[in-house]
Amino acid sequence: MTGFSPEWLALREPADHRARHQALQQQVCTRLEVLARTEQRTVRIIDLGCGSGSNLRALAGSLPDQQHWTLVDYDPLLLEAARTAVIGWADHVVAEQPVLRLSKNKKTIEVSFVQVDLALDIETVLGWPADLITAAAFFDLVAEPWLVRFCKALRTPLYTVLTYDGHEQWLPPHPSDSSILKAFHAHQKTDKGFGVAAGPEAAGILQRELQLRRFEVTLAPSPWQIDRSETALIQALATGSAAAVRETRLIGAQDVDQWLAARHKAEHCTVGHWDILATPS
Repeated sequence: MTGFSPEWLALREPADHRARHQALQQQVCTRLEVLARTEQRTVRIIDLGCGSGSNLRALAGSLPDQQHWTLVDYDPLLLEAARTAVIGWADHVVAEQPVLRLSKNKKTIEVSFVQVDLALDIETVLGWPADLITAAAFFDLVAEPWLVRFCKALRTPLYTVLTYDGHEQWLPPHPSDSSILKAFHAHQKTDKGFGVAAGPEAAGILQRELQLRRFEVTLAPSPWQIDRSETALIQALATGSAAAVRETRLIGAQDVDQWLAARHKAEHCTVGHWDILATPS
């Protein structure tokens, strides 16, 4: 799976971090803190589809003092962007090879960067030693059969954030909002490298499949709330949505252009997501 630019990921990062459900995130951090204290060791986190490393930057400050992250992505350019971004974020870099070792807010964090085709090798990745599997804005891009494979292979607590739920609200309203969103959902359910993507149904599929395998599953809302203070993000989001809708050819070009022009001037946009915590019983 490729196609997400470092520029887009950097633009959305503040909204991503702000949207996270804080109470659910605190549950994750508390579990790992107890584990680190009880077993007196480094906690190990695997981040699937890591992009530019935003998930690490959001979570690391609330995790135990000794951490090892394995950042996994298929796109070597994103892995290199992640390395650069994490180095820039660190207070101090201790070593860069073979594993990046850094300090941030008095925490020691080791980071490995691994290129893997998760469409083919998810079972292998889930077999690596880990205390937590995590991901951000990832599971709505994969297909239902892949989600079933993932859930069958999972043996570790899962914490995933920002799985798209299909709900959007733009203000002020526009007559084409509903038809544009319907066409966007049609585009979402195209192949992103894993088969026909689950799109807004992904969170429900994860919940069902994990509960069948005796995981305790909690879903918590984590909507984007974007206003005119983030005009560049609003405009990029509208432009991306319009481009996706044009590819479907379900709506005339003139109607898409009119919607896009209005949405570039939107006052506010809400985009719904789910955060999910799943733990083996």
